[in-house]
Amino acid sequence: MNISFEIVPRTWEAFEKQYAFVQSLGRGINIVNVPDIQRFDIRSWELAARIDRRKHRFIPHFRAIDFKIESGELYRIIEQYELEDVLLVTGDPPEGLKRTYCNTDVVDLIRAVRRRFPKLNIYAGFDPHRQGLQNECDYIQRKADAGANSFFSQPFYDDRLIEIFAEHMDGLETYIGISPVITEASQNYWEVKNHVKFPKNFRPEYGWNVDFANNVIALAAEKGWNVYFMPIRVDLNQYFERINLFKE
Repeated sequence: MNISFEIVPRTWEAFEKQYAFVQSLGRGINIVNVPDIQRFDIRSWELAARIDRRKHRFIPHFRAIDFKIESGELYRIIEQYELEDVLLVTGDPPEGLKRTYCNTDVVDLIRAVRRRFPKLNIYAGFDPHRQGLQNECDYIQRKADAGANSFFSQPFYDDRLIEIFAEHMDGLETYIGISPVITEASQNYWEVKNHVKFPKNFRPEYGWNVDFANNVIALAAEKGWNVYFMPIRVDLNQYFERINLFKE
C-alpha cells in the first residue's frame, strides 16, 4: 500500500517545515504530492529539487486551465524538471478577471501528454461528491482511456461511499483521499463548496477523524488500495500521532 502526503506550497518556509514533518514519519509516507494553487507564488513543479526522490516519489499537480496544449509549455516543464510523475486536474478558474485561463479539457491534456511521454506516470483526480455516481465513473473511464495510470480522490467521509466507488474503480490504481475536518467552519466549507454529504455520525473533532482514517487505512490494506492524506489546518502532531501507521 502506498501512502501519499499532500504539501501545499504557501511559502518556501512552510514547505520545508511540512516536509520535515513528513520525513519524521519515517517510511510510512512514500509519496509527496504538491497541488498548484494560482494565488501562491510557488509553482508545484518548482519543488522537484527539494524533494528527496530516493525516499519519496514526487507528484506535482498541473491544472489544465493553465496550459494550451499546442504551446508545448507543459512538455517543457516536464523535461526541464525531469519529472517522472504528474497529476493532471481541471483546476478552478480564477476569481474575477485578474488572471487569464485556457479552455483546455483535462481529458484532452491527458491524451496529449501520454502521446508525448509514453512512459510517464500520469495521475488524474476524481470527486465522489461532484456529480452522480454513474456520471463520475464515466468521467473516470474517459480519463483512463486517454492515458491516466492512477487516480487520486477528493476526500471521503463515509466508508460506505468508498466501497461503492471501489467497485467501479476495479483494475485502476486508486488513492483514497483523507482530509480531517475538525471545525464546524471547515465542515460548512466542504458542504457548501464541495457538496460533501457528511454521515449522521460525523463530528468535526480529532477523535472522529482519527478513527475514520484508521478504518480507511485498514480497509485499504485489505482491498489493495492506496491512501492520500490532505491535512488542511490541523495540528499535524496531534492528528498523526494517533494514526496507527505511524505509532511507534
